[in-house]
Amino acid sequence: MSPKPQDVEKQKRNAALAAVKHVKDGFTVGLGSGSTAAMAVEEIGRKINREKIHILGIPTSYQSFMLAVEYHIPTTTLEEHPILDLTIDGADQIDKELNLIKGMGGALAREKILAYSSKQNIVVADEGKVVKILGEKGQPVPVEVMPPAISLVMRKLKALKGKPVLREGSGKVGPVITDNGNVILDTEFGLIHGPAELARELKVIPGVVETGIFVGTANLAYVGKSSTVEKLVKG
Repeated sequence: MSPKPQDVEKQKRNAALAAVKHVKDGFTVGLGSGSTAAMAVEEIGRKINREKIHILGIPTSYQSFMLAVEYHIPTTTLEEHPILDLTIDGADQIDKELNLIKGMGGALAREKILAYSSKQNIVVADEGKVVKILGEKGQPVPVEVMPPAISLVMRKLKALKGKPVLREGSGKVGPVITDNGNVILDTEFGLIHGPAELARELKVIPGVVETGIFVGTANLAYVGKSSTVEKLVKG
């Protein structure tokens, strides 16, 4: 039986609260995208106000930038602070090795840039996001693509046994456009037994900007339960 929406919200909140405990005075923090990461951004804002500490945030998307403004988190850029102390971000799927599928919110390229720029990456998720093998439950891999390359990339994805679908906008006619001006091909590959290998095959396709497969980026994850939090550590 699927958990009730209020139970899922509680799981997300519990995970976010656990992750924000790692934020310290003077940190530069990557602010993730998505519903669980949004709760972490909110809690960081409260922590700044409550403890009177100095934190700089680097948003992974326009969504997280607007949340930072709402919760009075000063923002900066990678040009000014190329090495982050910490990034807190969500995931669409996570396995026990901390391999991830991300990008259903459309911010995968920026999320991966900040992940590779951070000393530590913490993933926050509800327990429904944990799987044995990535790709379970029909989960697609978001692939960000330059618009002129859509037809080429679609052919290449199909040759890799993928089933690409151009992500359509909600409330507007046409495809979703990322913050980088690109489109997203949500591509089902079935069970992904070799995520690193698949990621490499996708990245060499001309026109592919980034993929939603994240391998080796997460240091630990907090998986929220209704009354507890499970900590998953890399290795």
